[in-house]
Amino acid sequence: MSVMGGVHIGPSYDVRIMGILNTSPESFYKKSVQRNNSAIRDTAKQFESDGADFIDVGGMSTAPYLETIISVEIEKNRILDAVKIIQNSTNLPISVDTCRASVAEAAVKSGVEIINDISGLKYDTEMCKVLSRYDNLSIILCAFSSEPVLEHHCKATSRLLQESLSMATTSASIPVNKIVLDPSIGFFRNDGIGPFYTKIQDDQVTRDITVIRNLKHISPNIPIMVSVSNKSFLGSLLKESNPLRRHAGTIAAETASVLYGANIIRTHDVKAAKDASVVADALMRSEIYRD
Repeated sequence: MSVMGGVHIGPSYDVRIMGILNTSPESFYKKSVQRNNSAIRDTAKQFESDGADFIDVGGMSTAPYLETIISVEIEKNRILDAVKIIQNSTNLPISVDTCRASVAEAAVKSGVEIINDISGLKYDTEMCKVLSRYDNLSIILCAFSSEPVLEHHCKATSRLLQESLSMATTSASIPVNKIVLDPSIGFFRNDGIGPFYTKIQDDQVTRDITVIRNLKHISPNIPIMVSVSNKSFLGSLLKESNPLRRHAGTIAAETASVLYGANIIRTHDVKAAKDASVVADALMRSEIYRD
């Protein structure tokens, strides 16, 4: 069991939903991008009404197939502006999606309770030092390697998550019950742009499917968050290049993720993910009847 922003997470609790709110126009899923104050406020309120447990705010896209790098100051300003609006609009705990230490510190100082690091604390060498300064902070650690990985998909993912977990509990002084793990669906690829992906030789769609099917084995003791919403592996399966047309595939993948053991679903469509997770959770917990 873990606790993030006062919300309990684990197999004894309902599946939690994290709504994605991007302030970065370079993001791959344009419907998630909210730039002006009223759009951010209205989206946050809608997420809360639709049943979200958290809001995840991003100021810089880390899509591994796009040119998305921006300055630290731009990322910081985008995030802090959005955080202030959300805090004044909802009671939801806020997660900030960043792998830059100075952005994370500014967010925490503004009252953010959760840091979501796509690099699993491995991108910015100052991240652990910064996080260790603050009490009651929760983190989401994503599987990541700056070097190519050759092991079996599940073995590599588990190893990388364990590396980040060790960094979090020792160097960053984060209690283990304040940590959630993310297997980084969509970020293990044959090639990419920028530093935010892990290079593999095998088929990347097979990797993502294999990892989803084995969530319980990858992290048997620490809650897992899965983010599959409108991602490229769905585009490959559906032969659909437009992320805006992957909605049904997203719901199918989110439902399967719950059945395979996900404790948090991070999504662009909170209402649909909430409904799907409630049904999947009920089906999973129901007793099997045999005549």
